Amino acid sequence: MKLPVVALFTGDPAGIGPELVEKLLARGDWRSQAEIRLIAQDDALLAPADVPWQDWPGRQAPSFARGQATAENGRHMLQALAHGLQLVQSGQAHAFCFAPLNKSALRQGGMHQEDELRWFADFLQHREGCGELNVLRSLWTSRVTSHVALRDVAGLLTPDKVVQAICMITDALRRSGVPRPRIAVCGLNPHNGDNGNYGDEEGRIIAPAVAQAAAQGYPADGPFPADTAFVRALREQDGYDGVVTMYHDQGQIAMKLMGFEQGVTVHGGLPCPITTPAHGTAYDIAGQGRANPQAMANAFALAARMGASRLQALSTDAP
Repeated sequence: MKLPVVALFTGDPAGIGPELVEKLLARGDWRSQAEIRLIAQDDALLAPADVPWQDWPGRQAPSFARGQATAENGRHMLQALAHGLQLVQSGQAHAFCFAPLNKSALRQGGMHQEDELRWFADFLQHREGCGELNVLRSLWTSRVTSHVALRDVAGLLTPDKVVQAICMITDALRRSGVPRPRIAVCGLNPHNGDNGNYGDEEGRIIAPAVAQAAAQGYPADGPFPADTAFVRALREQDGYDGVVTMYHDQGQIAMKLMGFEQGVTVHGGLPCPITTPAHGTAYDIAGQGRANPQAMANAFALAARMGASRLQALSTDAP
């Protein structure tokens, strides 16, 4: 069986990314999951001889100081991200996986978007909806709003945005190999608004959106009170595959409590699979050999599964 090709970038050179990728490659189980196209500096890590290195502008960059967010490592990361996306766009790779990035360094290096997801969308000239998905083992989350002030969340909610989040997580789960995903949707207010006593967004926005998504072929349940939605998702009798949340921390707190060093971020809604560990660059332990590679391994495995689906789709579409 033909394996998908994953473009693999070592992430922020000032953080733990090179160490994570080196540990991932040393494990060896990636060989049954995908072929790799490695995007890294020559002196950043030791890689097995059968891993093809990419020639790209940053391959022979000088060493970067550990634990510092600078314009130099920001530009290095943006060059590497561009190269990885170009590999996928050109068909030389089927998915892109990268070690953690530092947003401050990216902005110093020239990123003007609010985060790397929007940078990806602009680079790919993708004008449709997109958003971060978070994955912990078999449970996925999407969110309707993301990197915004909490005071702005209620005003940003619309039925169309809730529908978009439901559709995006459902499509991503299908591409990862779950044919009929079960999706739970959170409310916004305490106790689901208590019939309007603490807010009316559940009845005015979220419930109509759930019905609208179902009418479009994307069934979901809810809205559920947010403080029990994840309990429902994890119960064997309910068994939800995904949870749609209304704002960043509504899902992130639950997911990170359940497995901080295991979670994966998927950049959902884009035309190609892109994954990364859900944790950060860990500047405080960079270069010490202490970084846990499990989330990196999980991110790579998911990129491989989604890349396999893309490979199959491309093969089916070929004349």
